[in-house]
Amino acid sequence: MDFPSFLTSLATSFIIFVVLMLLFTWLSRKPGNAEVYYSNRILKGMNPVECGYMTRSPFAWIREAMSSSETDIINMSGVDTAVYFVFLGTALGIFVFSALVLLPVLLPVAATDHSIRAVSTTSNGTSTQLDKLSMGHVGNSGVRLWAFIVATYWVSIVAYFFLWRAYKHVTELRAKALMSPEVRADQFAILVRDIPSASNGQSKKEQVDSFFREIYPDTFYRSMVVTDNKKVNKIYEELEGYKKKLARAEAIYAESQKTNPDALKPSHKTGLLGIIGEKVDSIEFYNDKIKELIHQLEAEQKVTLKEKQQSSAALVFFNSRVAAASASQNIHAPIVDTWTVIDAPEPRQLIWTNLSKKFYERIIRQYVVYAVVFLTIFFYMIPIGFISALTTLDNLMKLLPFLKPVVKQKAIKTVLEAYLPQLALILFLALLPKFLLFLSRSEGIPSESHVTRAASGKYFYFSVLNVFIGVTLGGTLFTTFKSIEHDPNSIFRVLAESLPQNATFFLTFVALKFFVGYGLELSRIIPLIIFHLKKKYLCKTEAEINEAWAPGDLGYATRFPGDMLTMTIVLCYSVIAPIIIPFGVVYFGLGWLLLRNQALKVYVPSFESYGRMWPHIHTRMLATLILYQVTMCGYFGVKKFKATPVLFPLPIFSLIFAFICQKKFRRFFVSPALEVVSHELKEVPNMEIVFRSFIPPCLSAGKSDEHQFEDALSHVSNTGSSTV
Repeated sequence: MDFPSFLTSLATSFIIFVVLMLLFTWLSRKPGNAEVYYSNRILKGMNPVECGYMTRSPFAWIREAMSSSETDIINMSGVDTAVYFVFLGTALGIFVFSALVLLPVLLPVAATDHSIRAVSTTSNGTSTQLDKLSMGHVGNSGVRLWAFIVATYWVSIVAYFFLWRAYKHVTELRAKALMSPEVRADQFAILVRDIPSASNGQSKKEQVDSFFREIYPDTFYRSMVVTDNKKVNKIYEELEGYKKKLARAEAIYAESQKTNPDALKPSHKTGLLGIIGEKVDSIEFYNDKIKELIHQLEAEQKVTLKEKQQSSAALVFFNSRVAAASASQNIHAPIVDTWTVIDAPEPRQLIWTNLSKKFYERIIRQYVVYAVVFLTIFFYMIPIGFISALTTLDNLMKLLPFLKPVVKQKAIKTVLEAYLPQLALILFLALLPKFLLFLSRSEGIPSESHVTRAASGKYFYFSVLNVFIGVTLGGTLFTTFKSIEHDPNSIFRVLAESLPQNATFFLTFVALKFFVGYGLELSRIIPLIIFHLKKKYLCKTEAEINEAWAPGDLGYATRFPGDMLTMTIVLCYSVIAPIIIPFGVVYFGLGWLLLRNQALKVYVPSFESYGRMWPHIHTRMLATLILYQVTMCGYFGVKKFKATPVLFPLPIFSLIFAFICQKKFRRFFVSPALEVVSHELKEVPNMEIVFRSFIPPCLSAGKSDEHQFEDALSHVSNTGSSTV
């Protein structure tokens, strides 16, 4: 990409961002859009805008985001969201402090080196203005390279400092949250899996009760055996569907009566898609179906609770937080594949269908998923490398010569070079997240937060291997294949020389992500359009309207890996092409500001794990740091700089740092510390409420005989919805 195309990309991206920000300012001041721009505040019963919509300053959101505290974030969106902002702040701190040294030192060193006459930085023997500011403009020997050696160490030291401080801070956040005096149901429960077969004619519940009552005679409260809820859940979902249809039909009828008191009741055909079959009165038909399904549900609930509790998993409840925390981190049997115990997730997080999967089944599933992920990464690298190569205009014209007259038009060429490769890559990656979430669920993971962590890790390694490495290799190998074919030993030299050349691609990639991506995030123009279309043409009831504007959460499974990819790109190019650092600063700084507004006013968390994702984030940040250090060792090595061995200790330092952090902090994120959970509660917990909070809706809905149902619950254990 030439310099005019680069400037075009930046300018147009910035203009798009400004337009989207002005749209946000205008649209968010209209009361009719409050559900889209202030959904979190509305759901918490707060006023969307304290001082009124029209009197609101266009830039009030910036002041509110900057003045908000970490406590405000936790109160509105939870600890996990606060941890996400610790990550953003850590990345921002690393790049800001790195820039303080790298920009004023390395840019002049690179720009004033005249050895470029002997060393070309582009494949055609020319250099762009941006190339002159990169390490590729510096010769293969001389004292100037020592500045880049020192810079490599400086970035590493800054990263160690901020990563250590962040781990310590998140540990304090988690401890403060877990020692809260509020009663949380999951702090009084453990999840038990791999329960062995019962003996002596015991039921599964009797077996669980006797086992834990013997070990914890003073604190054991009750157990809930996971049941097979597939059939009862199917009936429950069908019942809920008919309730929604009835509410919709009644709303349509009430609306029609306002204009015509003699309006006929809504009707529909009972056949395929309401097109064929007998025509019936919708309200009467749905009422009859609901009555019928309620009876079926009650009957199936009793059968499920009495006959379908032969599961190998259960939830066990204690009347003390300390007892539950202690039980969750103890070994309860000499054989590792029996009585496996972990702390219970929140009730809303449980993936009921995964709970009863056996020990070895989970291990086999895990390795199968890992193999599938490996193959996915490997085979995705082929099309991504192809896309990277194909969307380069020079390569595109080679493959499709008939495009030359169009592509050679200066205006068209500038726009295509500015956006085509980046947009192609972003759109291609958009297909992946749902597949990785599906794979993570298939491992037998018990909770949604754990699935999110697992999918996030897969997506991160996929992004690094296929986007960062794949794009770098793909574009270079495609254009230099013939020279490598004639001289295979030149591959490392060619790849090293390609690093500065690819900096421009990644500069525009990062700029496109923060200007256009964050502009769309702030303006929420797409959710706004969808909401108003649904509200006008599809929604008839209040419940349907609420569902249309439901905001969802921050989407950690894709947001973390996307940010980590940007961090990887900026970090790995920070010394090779220091001009990329300001782009990283803007990306994480703008993200910190803009997403703070979204966390305070828009997004609603779907789970709370109290920062449990942080050790995984920290590990990936360290993996990025090691990749940066290895890249620099390789790049200096290809340049044949004699002082290259000076860099070899850096990856070792990073591994030692990772080991120390894991030993010092990680255990607390696996199991709650007894010192933390021993703090007094503000009230004595109602254990029956704690127990009932884990009952899935399909087993608690539509009950007519409370005493009979209560008896069934006490005999059996509750759990096993197949809702996920």
